[in-house]
Amino acid sequence: MNPDRRDRLRDAAIEVLARDGGRGLTHRAVDQAAEVPSGTTKNYFPTRDAVLRAVAERCLEQYLALTEQLAAGPGPADREGLVALFRSLLENVAGPGRARLLAVLELQAEATRRPWLSGILDPMASGDFAGFELAQRAAGLPVTPQRAAVVTLALHAAVPHLLTDGPGTLAAAGLDAPDRFVRDLLDTVYPPDATA
Repeated sequence: MNPDRRDRLRDAAIEVLARDGGRGLTHRAVDQAAEVPSGTTKNYFPTRDAVLRAVAERCLEQYLALTEQLAAGPGPADREGLVALFRSLLENVAGPGRARLLAVLELQAEATRRPWLSGILDPMASGDFAGFELAQRAAGLPVTPQRAAVVTLALHAAVPHLLTDGPGTLAAAGLDAPDRFVRDLLDTVYPPDATA
């Protein structure tokens, strides 16, 4: 089978899942989104579970590519660098990462009924815990595993709110200003005048 067409189908399936949710993820919808002849998706991914697996694997590939790109950079050298990194990640939610993150949320809901999906999705969340802790250490903050986990959990909790874009919720959470949200989060977990 053609690997380029396979990736095109997987990318189209992400778009369909993000746009139409789990109920809308059909072979026909993916064919239409990918602009391929009817039956192409079924030929590559014969069952709905195969389509879900393909989407989950593609989301993981995209996540790993993004984290590899971030790891190749210099990393945050101080608190300001960390603010910039976390702010850019939050801004990505409403930008280029939107479809992937919506698809991941749909996949997480599916994983409650299809536990095998959890095994594919787990490296994304666990990778964030490890990567975000390293970033906090690189920035020179007095990191403990618990503090690092609180920061990661707060950033994860922000994602659905940024995706749904409810102005009242964003304002209540401080997410209407991502820079301020990140600064307040870091100041709460790592008060600037605290020594450890």
